[in-house]
Amino acid sequence: MNDSGRKGKPEPAGDPALEAKIAAETDHYFKRTKQIVQRHGDMRVTYALFMRRPVIFTPRLMVEWLERVAAARGAQIRIEPCFAEGAWVGAGEPLLYLTGSMAQLVDLETVYLQKLGPPCVAAFNAYAMCCDLPKTAFLAMDARHCAGAEMAEMMAYAASVGSQAAKRDVGAIGFIGNASDATAHYFGKPGGLGTMPHALIGYAGSTRRAAELFRATFPGEPMTVLVDYYGREISDSLEVCRAFPEMAAAGQLSVRLDTHGGRFVEGLDPAKSYEVLDRRAPNAVRQYRSESELRWLVGTGVSAAAIWHAREQLDAAGFAKVKIVASSGFNPAKCKVMASVAAPIDLVGSGSYLPENWSETYATADIVAYDGRPSVKLGREFLLAKR
Repeated sequence: MNDSGRKGKPEPAGDPALEAKIAAETDHYFKRTKQIVQRHGDMRVTYALFMRRPVIFTPRLMVEWLERVAAARGAQIRIEPCFAEGAWVGAGEPLLYLTGSMAQLVDLETVYLQKLGPPCVAAFNAYAMCCDLPKTAFLAMDARHCAGAEMAEMMAYAASVGSQAAKRDVGAIGFIGNASDATAHYFGKPGGLGTMPHALIGYAGSTRRAAELFRATFPGEPMTVLVDYYGREISDSLEVCRAFPEMAAAGQLSVRLDTHGGRFVEGLDPAKSYEVLDRRAPNAVRQYRSESELRWLVGTGVSAAAIWHAREQLDAAGFAKVKIVASSGFNPAKCKVMASVAAPIDLVGSGSYLPENWSETYATADIVAYDGRPSVKLGREFLLAKR
């Protein structure tokens, strides 16, 4: 590698397929800059990477990629993280510094930033959700919402990092796994977790029959049964519990509420939802600050009132050990509302820790030193603070 400021020919690429992929995916002006530097003289530079919002530091996928590129190019790239993985980082704080040959680094920015920003924001969301509901387990069900396998890997990794940070900081249960085999290793699992989709209920013709088919096919496994397909969340929950009393008594049976926002859970309407919440969290409705919060408390779909209603009905029928799994739009804001009324959720199935505002995931890199000389574009002097 020629990074001393002298002119020199570029070193041959050690991995043509990797180099072709970088060339195809990177911004064109970085490729032109690379050619200029190679022709007129390389120099050693330092980049500072940062984000414009608070995040949980989630750098592993980016670092692993950079190490792979460095090895293929025979380049020396010094990677200096400013924080440990899983640390909270404030807006604008440098996340890490990269130092090496400008010719070797300049064409990598597009790709490595893609691998840094989104996981950092997703991890922050996962961390907030786990901290707000520390006694609730989480299952990452985001794969179907991801734009391909690469994003799915970033999001699974992010959930695992955010979860570990919440375990460390507040003793949360956190994410116990995810829904697909490919990324289950991030949660220490050999494969994905999950029982049945709505398609199985439709195939079976009834909620109870779907449970019977699952049990016959996977005997001895814990079972989570979707109960909203026919709009009989309470009736079907109790029917399944009565069909499998041993599992119910052993805590091996769960019912999953996934009611969409177009209707109330069975047995509820606006008035009854208020009644349920008034019994369980008398001050809840007085604390809401937006229409979304009010809907999550007493509205349609999987509201706090719906979860409390299901818990009451299960307990009254003698099924206190049957767990409740809640899904459908459980993002950080909804989890915070559920926490405020101590909603009795045993597990949240969530893909909604994915960043909602994608512009918040944009990471930025700026060169802050050229051959050891500090220099950064006007207004970014804060990036020099830790050098």
